Amino acid sequence: MEMLYQYLWKYRLLPPRLKTVDGQRLRVVNPGVLNRDSGPDFSGARITIDDQDWAGNVEVHVKASDWFAHGHDKDPAYDSVILHFVAISDRRIPDREGGNITQLAYQIPDPFIRLYAHLAEKIAAVKCEPYLNLLHPLTVTDWLDTLNVERMQQKASRILDEVEHSQGDWQHACFVSFARALGFSLNSLPLEMLARSLPLSILAKHSDDIFQLEALLFGQAGMLDTSQHIFDEYYQRLCREYFFLARKYGLRPMRSDIWKFTRTRPQNFPTRRIALLAQSLAGGFSMLARILDRDCDYESAPALFDFTLSGYWGEHLDFDRPSPRLPAVLSEANVDLLIINFVAPMLYAYGASHGDPEMAERGLDFWNEIEPENNTYIRQWRNAGIDSKSATDSQALLQLRKEYCDRSRCLECRFGHALLRDVSDTPTFVRAELTAT
Repeated sequence: MEMLYQYLWKYRLLPPRLKTVDGQRLRVVNPGVLNRDSGPDFSGARITIDDQDWAGNVEVHVKASDWFAHGHDKDPAYDSVILHFVAISDRRIPDREGGNITQLAYQIPDPFIRLYAHLAEKIAAVKCEPYLNLLHPLTVTDWLDTLNVERMQQKASRILDEVEHSQGDWQHACFVSFARALGFSLNSLPLEMLARSLPLSILAKHSDDIFQLEALLFGQAGMLDTSQHIFDEYYQRLCREYFFLARKYGLRPMRSDIWKFTRTRPQNFPTRRIALLAQSLAGGFSMLARILDRDCDYESAPALFDFTLSGYWGEHLDFDRPSPRLPAVLSEANVDLLIINFVAPMLYAYGASHGDPEMAERGLDFWNEIEPENNTYIRQWRNAGIDSKSATDSQALLQLRKEYCDRSRCLECRFGHALLRDVSDTPTFVRAELTAT
């Protein structure tokens, strides 16, 4: 509740005519700057009390007595507070000169409280759906534009963190990022961990032997055990090969229980994803150079993932599980997801870190050319009246859902801000609010 009162003060969502608890007229000239660190909540505020100008800090509490509960009476940092903004005035706060700090008590209107509670409630649906038609189209497009860049920066930041973790090795960071993207959410983290566990220098020594690459990857994934699949000749050969290579390079396998086989289609089993990862290493991992090539565009990018599973993995879903009807290549939808989650952020991250804005812009351009994702979240937004024309829109909506809606950050969302700002002013809005509740 205190955060909600901070929000009201910050955005001046208060009646124009205010009176302090002592009956003095109060006008907010400047609410000041919200302080996220220790000390009063707002600094540099300017207010007028009975035509007298005041400048200083403002402290916000639900109950006035929280001033003492939080120990502000013993902290000299609060001596400069000129106004105490509260919901409940249950105590007066003495100042250092023998008087009391001016106090403003304000009760938030019930429609505002109900709307905020409705927006912030955590359930699967889009909570502000009943009100989205009240938003100005420019509010929607401007916020989605911002979210799109925020989403790209978030993905690029993960890549830059990997570069730092790899001590500046962009090639290895690219390999780890590709492995993560190949996990398609469900197995992203295990594949990322697998890629991190194997230096590219070791994999490069065996790039001319796909079987050895598979042995290294499946062995590091913790999937090889001679006591399992004893009649599967390929599996047993992998075991022998990995145990030899593990001793040679001092490798330690991952835990096998982190891999997720449930809730995924058989053709997307992590074993088949690992087989595809081995394909990307055959002949040497060269994906970074191909992505950074100036001729790489949306038309040519799918060739980056032109891998064909043949032999054992062309005929098996998993170890000892043959299946004659399996897709040998990645689907078009999966390739688009790899471009969205890997290629475009890689371009953006590399361009941003090397002072090449044109390259970074190319990363954003990729999203403009790709069809929007078709998943539960995007369908919910479509049902709520916000459609996606490209991956640019769908990525923005995913960012909105995951980083704002699911975290109840309505006060930081421009949709939430616009709706809450207008809650007490617009009759149409009030009718919609009453209907929704």
